[in-house]
Amino acid sequence: MDIDTRIELITRRPTEEVLTERELRELLETNDRPVAYDGWEPSGLVHLGTGLICGYKIEDLVNAGVRFKALLATWHAFINDKFRGDLVAIRKSAEHFVKSWEALGFPVDKVEFIWPDKVYDDIHYWEKVVRVSKEMTIARGRRTMEIMGRDEMGAKRVSDLFYTPMQVADIFHLEAHICQLGMDQRKANVVAREIGPKLGFYKPVCVHHHILQGLSAPAGWDTSAGEDRKTRMIYGAKMSKSRPESAIFIFDSPEEINEKIRKAFAPPKEIEYNPVLDIVKYIVFRERDQLVVSRSSKFGGDVTYGSYEEVERAYSAGQLHPADLKVAVADFLIERLRPAREYFSRNKEARETVKFLRNSP
Repeated sequence: MDIDTRIELITRRPTEEVLTERELRELLETNDRPVAYDGWEPSGLVHLGTGLICGYKIEDLVNAGVRFKALLATWHAFINDKFRGDLVAIRKSAEHFVKSWEALGFPVDKVEFIWPDKVYDDIHYWEKVVRVSKEMTIARGRRTMEIMGRDEMGAKRVSDLFYTPMQVADIFHLEAHICQLGMDQRKANVVAREIGPKLGFYKPVCVHHHILQGLSAPAGWDTSAGEDRKTRMIYGAKMSKSRPESAIFIFDSPEEINEKIRKAFAPPKEIEYNPVLDIVKYIVFRERDQLVVSRSSKFGGDVTYGSYEEVERAYSAGQLHPADLKVAVADFLIERLRPAREYFSRNKEARETVKFLRNSP
């Protein structure tokens, strides 16, 4: 496979940013099989964001001939008080993540899953944590709290300030040349790029993917707000397992999918923050080359869109009604998630993870 094709795979949607494409090309020119990593706090049931959006990038990098390491970040979840710090529940959630990607058809057999319980036994890992920490001020550490889903003043305990140095140390300890994480993890990756050369390591390439919007309206949404504030609001309203009404879980029933999409925030003509359009852009047109919206002849009959841009133009012009779009999106998701529903129905171990997590605080 030529380098241009590999770059096209790595940078395709839902990739939103690459730091930098020039460095990515240089890496692929000098390393036939670089290592990429992503890390997830195992913190609950898997929704479209963790399941499909992350799964797409795992698939893209594997197909591009990259060795992919998936860090099941149990100790990060412990620091972040997921499941009230219950490591048994956190580890069960990690198992659920792996089962979910398998259920969705992603190439888990070609992924190296990393359990920190073993990695963190290595004193050399903790040496890296300390060395990274010595290069960071407390103020810089606070500014990275976004990666934990908190604001700058969100660090209440000393352990909170371990989070970013550990995440940066993960990169170098796993020898990851490519950091493939969500846009909400950008600040930690930028720290790694700045500190790596100072510590005698390297500057990793960062491939950041889109953060799927939650189905509910962002708190205090204001279209006139500045870009920084709008970005914070959008990240704060991302699809989240802690807000079940805002998320489509990959094993949701057709009835649940229909109901959640029906209630989703989707103001007419509004495209700047519209979670239904977000699903169309990053999921529907990732898997299909067209979207058919069924309508009665009274409202113009069925219409077929050949690209996301066509959908967006029609929606912003008022030619596509939110209710019609919602029906089309719900129908797509019901069919796309059918294999996952069947997998969790027939696979006892997978089914047990869902039951356990649903009953966990």
